[in-house]
Amino acid sequence: MSTNNEGRAVKVAAASMIGSAVESYDFFIYGTAAAAWFGKIFFHATEPIIGILASFATLAIGFLMRPLGGYLAGHFGDSLGRKAVLFWSLVGMGGATVLIGALPTYQQVGVLAPILLILLRMVQGVGFGAEWGGAVLMACEHAPEKRRGFFGAVPQLGIPFGLLLANGAFLLSGTLFEGDWIWRAPFLLSFVMVAIGIFIRMSVSESPEFEAVKAENKVVKQPALEVMKSDWRSILRIVGLRMAETGGYYITTSFMLSYVALAHVSTTRHVLWGTLIGSAIGLGSHLFYGALSDRIGRRPVFMLGAVFTIVFGVPMFMLINTGAIIMVIVAVALSLLFSHDPIFAVEASWFSEQFPANVRTSGISLGYNGASVIAGLLPIIATGIYGVFGWIGPALMFSALGVVSTWCALAMKETAPAVLERNKRNAGAERRLAA
Repeated sequence: MSTNNEGRAVKVAAASMIGSAVESYDFFIYGTAAAAWFGKIFFHATEPIIGILASFATLAIGFLMRPLGGYLAGHFGDSLGRKAVLFWSLVGMGGATVLIGALPTYQQVGVLAPILLILLRMVQGVGFGAEWGGAVLMACEHAPEKRRGFFGAVPQLGIPFGLLLANGAFLLSGTLFEGDWIWRAPFLLSFVMVAIGIFIRMSVSESPEFEAVKAENKVVKQPALEVMKSDWRSILRIVGLRMAETGGYYITTSFMLSYVALAHVSTTRHVLWGTLIGSAIGLGSHLFYGALSDRIGRRPVFMLGAVFTIVFGVPMFMLINTGAIIMVIVAVALSLLFSHDPIFAVEASWFSEQFPANVRTSGISLGYNGASVIAGLLPIIATGIYGVFGWIGPALMFSALGVVSTWCALAMKETAPAVLERNKRNAGAERRLAA
């Protein structure tokens, strides 16, 4: 690849990452606010666990809407282009987030407050569901073939960066403001970030692989329906592959914010600090894991995270149950670094390499967002399980997610070009020796 093309790949990957960071910020501030404030503010619940369950239900609604966003992103991304999807997903997601920051509370308008919150949460979910597929494909399809793992990991940095910004915003607003402004300020700040994200994304060129599909007249009229008919097994495998990453992530972050308060072992602030530190480290670990997957393969890197999820469920909760600040921070940071990051770093390249270019946005978006339907319910399920079995219930559920992803990874084909070439050379050498 020429220096000019390499520079374009860097620019596109960076633009994808920045836009993903904005949308991740929007989504994560909702998760934090739902765990810590929305139960009382919008649902007027006097019993803490009831309020948390109600606010997590609205969190789940956003996840349930993601497959619709994924379907729309796949349809338009494979028929009109990846770039258009990136623009409209950011507008929808950002606009809903700003409006949530301006919503009246239950005390002000009664039942209208939670209704408006749910409607805006649905728009958020559609926007976020449409975001990921287009962003990672723009990075992967502009990248050199043997460096797709690294460049595909760049937009994934938007997740820890957005989480870093979200938790930092709440920590800062808690210092500067009082009352409702503690949670409103991070939502309203999203307006500035969305404007920056749109400006940057509009400066990048369309995916060369999509342009090639158009030039060869291979655009599919109904790409989402086509890939669901022809490659539904790969879509289902992607759903299972994401369980350890996305399910484990929301147990570690959103559910843990509620757990430490319900169990009276620590404060949400300590969990936020653990998430903040883990996310900061993730800005480097994602690139490391992505580059490593180009050398040793997607599956080995993925398996590191999936197996760690299996073994870390009980130890993570035991560390948090000590109540010691450093133990809480270490538990959350370790979960992000070794359970979430290796998996998430390779998803962009590994998933996109499973589908042909003319249905690729649809394939990865449907699989990615299908997992979100399950993941969105996990904070509610974890809260209910905790109410019945105590901390061991969510701990074992965390480990079970790792088992599901490990099993699916063993059934998924390796796609890293360098590894495939190496295997081909070794097979050729073995045949020559046998002859």
